[in-house]
Amino acid sequence: MLAWIIRCLLLLAAPIAALFVSRDALNFGIIEMLVAIMLMVGAVLAAAAWSLRRARPAAGRSGH
Repeated sequence: MLAWIIRCLLLLAAPIAALFVSRDALNFGIIEMLVAIMLMVGAVLAAAAWSLRRARPAAGRSGH
């Protein structure tokens, strides 16, 4: 399961990394991994913000 998540992230990260570095460059794999990590961090932050946004109205209603 984790391999599928990593594969999907790298599938998304490769074209984004290709915008900054040529695919023939020696450090393309490093840049691709950096972009994949940034995508993962963005997804985690979006999930955290979503859960905070959904939890806040419920806490506000219980105070009344």
